[in-house]
Amino acid sequence: MNAVFARPACHDALERLKDKHLLKSLAYVGGRWVANSANRTFEVKDPASDVPVAWVAALDADETGKAIETAADAFPKWRALLPQERAAILRKWYELMLAAKDDLALIMTLEQGKPLAESLGEIAYAASFIEWYAEEGKRLNAESVTSHLPDAEMIVRREALGVVGIVTPWNFPSAMVTRKAAAALAAGCTVVAHPSSETPLSALALAELGERAGLPAGVFNVLTGNAATIVGRMCEDARVRAMSFTGSTEIGRLIAGQCAPTMKRLVMELGGHAPLIVFDDADIGKAVEIAINAKFATSGQDCLAANRIFVQRPILDAFNTAFKARIETLKVGTGLEPDVEIGPLMHERAVEKAEEHVTDAIRRGAKCLTGGKRHAAGPLFYAPTLLTDVPSDALIMHEETFAPVAAVTAFDTEEEIIARANDTEYGLVAYVVTENGARQMRLGRALEYGMVAINRVKITGGPIPFGGWKQSGVGREGSRHGLEAFTELKYLCIDTAA
Repeated sequence: MNAVFARPACHDALERLKDKHLLKSLAYVGGRWVANSANRTFEVKDPASDVPVAWVAALDADETGKAIETAADAFPKWRALLPQERAAILRKWYELMLAAKDDLALIMTLEQGKPLAESLGEIAYAASFIEWYAEEGKRLNAESVTSHLPDAEMIVRREALGVVGIVTPWNFPSAMVTRKAAAALAAGCTVVAHPSSETPLSALALAELGERAGLPAGVFNVLTGNAATIVGRMCEDARVRAMSFTGSTEIGRLIAGQCAPTMKRLVMELGGHAPLIVFDDADIGKAVEIAINAKFATSGQDCLAANRIFVQRPILDAFNTAFKARIETLKVGTGLEPDVEIGPLMHERAVEKAEEHVTDAIRRGAKCLTGGKRHAAGPLFYAPTLLTDVPSDALIMHEETFAPVAAVTAFDTEEEIIARANDTEYGLVAYVVTENGARQMRLGRALEYGMVAINRVKITGGPIPFGGWKQSGVGREGSRHGLEAFTELKYLCIDTAA
């Protein structure tokens, strides 16, 4: 069975797909495209227009269990392949992604809403993880241990965990799949993935390309449907040896609790509340561009987004004037329009949260310099907004906003801002803008975050360990650490006595 299940998709832009086989509406299990046994489906809509894109199969708990069994059965043969054999398949997957980048980006924009240029950027980013782990998997070497016992040789090696459950969010529907799956597959694990029901089509397209690349049946599976049903079944099944999740801290806690009885390995990239700290020695034009990129990428719907912007008092007014002018140049519209920079939010809940945060901040004394309301482009569009003089007790200073709303406030001293930036349960990323080299090093040490970006925004990629401190996550993704997360250490002690 092929592209669309149950009812025809009706979004006009689908006619632009060069490879219509990349639009899938069936789950992918054991190398087959499968429907729900009762023909249950759910609708995927374009958030910019509310027009249906596809109706996708909704698997149930029993079907999830069968998929786990399929992955478990496929594990021994996949693990037994030489690392370079797995690498060749992953490399082919990477190449197919790049060749299909225009179609993959179109599918992503239609289901997620982000501007097409951002979608193209994400496809390249997503593919880079497959390329990275295709090579890194070859370097998962054993190590020799100097023996402390006579007549003994000691070896420590890493072996694949088994079946890995993957749960991905809607804001990066390709990159979050490949960052997790490529590492697990390179380590020799098999994968059962559940993409967000708001954006399942990107993951299904990746499954189609994975099949073309030569991933054996059962090695990579994509289960679509209700998250509670599918993820709950994955958490309780002892055959799933690890769960890798990206999403809110609240849901992360629930998943961790559900995994506790089977003692699963957990890799979690959870909520963020990033500070962006601009010191008075910064170039204001550079600082504004950093703030634009750190706050408004993906329309603010990013766990790395700068949620709190602290500006040292002597340059606050000049920064706000330049920042306001730059925000007002951002083009709002549907993701398929040329030069659009701000697309729709994912759902009505996100718009309502933006409204709540803006209203609360103003009520507490903040000033709205631009925006502050829904945008005329459509029901799910929110105008790029600048709030200043935001008090520390405002909701936006404590909760993720996930919207194009920038909250600016002043600070005076370095010691003060370190304490304020660290005053949160989150610790994913922090941004610092300063030309003082010694201060750069001091802030890099003092900020309680897994990642610190100094005078730049783009910091992620295959070679780096992505993850947070405190309640922003458990473990790391990317780098060799992301590969090792899906392995177990095994110690061999071999008697060598004559």
